[in-house]
Amino acid sequence: MTLPLLPRPAWADRLAVFDLETTGIDVETSRVVTANISLLDAAGQVVSRRDWLADPGVPIPEQATAVHGVSTEHARAAGRPAAEVVAEIVAELRRVFDEGYALVVYNAPYDLTLLNREASRHGSEPLDTPPAVVDPLVIDKQIDRYRRGKRTLEVSAAFYGVALTDAHDAGADAIAAGRVAQALASKYAVDLDLTLEQLHAAQAAWHDAQSDSFEDYMRRTRDPTFTSRRGWPESPRPA
Repeated sequence: MTLPLLPRPAWADRLAVFDLETTGIDVETSRVVTANISLLDAAGQVVSRRDWLADPGVPIPEQATAVHGVSTEHARAAGRPAAEVVAEIVAELRRVFDEGYALVVYNAPYDLTLLNREASRHGSEPLDTPPAVVDPLVIDKQIDRYRRGKRTLEVSAAFYGVALTDAHDAGADAIAAGRVAQALASKYAVDLDLTLEQLHAAQAAWHDAQSDSFEDYMRRTRDPTFTSRRGWPESPRPA
């Protein structure tokens, strides 16, 4: 897929994209199964791609296999040791940050927090606070806040005209998220005419406000003790 080159902020023209598929949804306990880091050019074309398959060292629940298609048996037979995979992912992310790329991660606190915990678990130095993250989920919720319906990657990709033919494949999801970010940058070029540093700081504030709003809604409608998990692009460890 090639995106039209419309006027837009410079940060959208040089993107790294990142996604994980994992053993579960709890960032404190789930493990990496597959991962992808790719680089996109200004037209949304993939100029480089790295994929990983890990043996997470624990059984992969059937519910997770149903999502991403990787069974415990396949991961054990074809995957590499999790410690090696996690170390390589962290090193590759450090490289793309050092080279000045913006890193697109859809729902960044999930992937980046889980990676942080995996790095600590396997004896790798976790990323320092990631400096240049673009989260299409946070941006979309901020800039088109009254649109009804879900905001999953599949829904958002369809809404912004981005093809996603293999959802829950780490590479397909990462690349689609990058193209959604570029579509947002083109459609809302004036609103997002920020430096990467400004955009990163703005998203942290937007995520806090979104967490506050969701917490208020949940407390009013379902559970008066509900607490949103805060922190963007990584969540702090629980107290």
